[in-house]
Amino acid sequence: MVTIEAFRKQALSLPEVTEEAHFEKTSFRVKKKIFATYDDKLKRACIKLSELDQDVFCSGDNTTIYPVDNKWGKQGWTMIEMKKVQKDLFTDALVTAYCTVAPKRLAGQVRPEEQ
Repeated sequence: MVTIEAFRKQALSLPEVTEEAHFEKTSFRVKKKIFATYDDKLKRACIKLSELDQDVFCSGDNTTIYPVDNKWGKQGWTMIEMKKVQKDLFTDALVTAYCTVAPKRLAGQVRPEEQ
């Protein structure tokens, strides 16, 4: 299980990330673009991935990580059940979401191959 405190710490450790309210959720943004949200009530995160990355992350246990069940899911938005996800898998997915949304120079600070 990954707590909101661990989620927040990981997200805010990435370059130029801000935390802002987004309706009833908490959002994490880079350059004003959302790459992750957290629903404290449902203990569920939603992250933005590319189609390919979404396929990779969802290929395992589809009760833990799965596409949003509507048009947003087809655009890469992916749900993560925080009570079920392993910390390492979550960290990899969160960093991948960040690199998907962040400008190349910022993504390159996290993953140099992204430049």
